[in-house]
Amino acid sequence: MTPADLSRTVLRAVRRAVEDEKLSVVVPARVVVERPRPGGRGDFACNVALQLAGPAGRPPREVAELLSTALADEPGIADVEITGPGFLNFTLGDTSGSQVVRDVLARREAYGRADLLAGREFGFAPVDETRAGIVTDAVVRLLRTLGARAGVVPGGDRTPRVAPVPRGAGDVFERYGADAARWAMLSGPAQETPRFTDALLAQTEDNPLFRVRYAHARVRALLRNAAELGFAPEPTEAESEPAEAEVDGPLLAFLADHPSVLEAAAHHRAPDRLARHLVGGADAVLAYQHTVLPLGDEKPSAAHRARLALAEAAGTVLAGGLTLLGISAPEHL
Repeated sequence: MTPADLSRTVLRAVRRAVEDEKLSVVVPARVVVERPRPGGRGDFACNVALQLAGPAGRPPREVAELLSTALADEPGIADVEITGPGFLNFTLGDTSGSQVVRDVLARREAYGRADLLAGREFGFAPVDETRAGIVTDAVVRLLRTLGARAGVVPGGDRTPRVAPVPRGAGDVFERYGADAARWAMLSGPAQETPRFTDALLAQTEDNPLFRVRYAHARVRALLRNAAELGFAPEPTEAESEPAEAEVDGPLLAFLADHPSVLEAAAHHRAPDRLARHLVGGADAVLAYQHTVLPLGDEKPSAAHRARLALAEAAGTVLAGGLTLLGISAPEHL
């Protein structure tokens, strides 16, 4: 179960409670789940009970207990615990990570897409300023990942306030290239002025864009090297040493969080959320890459095939995320 799946499951529980007249509220359009904060438990947490308590005229913990009972037997949820004034904390049934890897490799670049906004239409007014147009384009792409019909139309809504390209920056596409220019305009909050410096073109790991694209290229190289050694990715469970699990964890979290990141980026009209997510994923790939291939005379094993599958899944998500931002994901750097 991905965070997006869990979000939809919680939303269905709220809807059932309203339909069964156990809860008198307007069903929210979406429910946010996130990694537990200090004091939380399990894999994910949700504050929906606190949000609904006021409109329902009931204590938050009472609402949390009602929803907890409804969610306890849902497939994919191993445990629901209430903490603090009414936070729902979820422990998922499959915490091994193999299923999310299978999901990514089955859906490829479509992984993380959903139908949360199916039937909804969003039209945005045309804009003349360069960055506003780039941000609008990225927001349209993100809304479409959730099933919405979105585009630029006369008389449409304006996107949230976007700080323009600074005067004097010149033709940023000519100077930095389309990929680097788009990254500079999308990787920071839209309200902040984007910075254009030669660091955007640096082929070093100090450059976040290079890091993301390099991580993707490294995954493609690992797949080529593995093929030369006669083995392919296979998303099966393989036992790992504790030290390996420490680098597995961030990569698996990157994959599991991707659907909810897409949802949040679309909801808040914030492509920068996706950009930051990709940087985190790239860092996880670069920390993980040394575990994938056999060393010396070592023969490829089930563990190597499983690690290669995890790496391929991460590279697939990196490429898909860059594509949503309108940035290329080359196989060689």
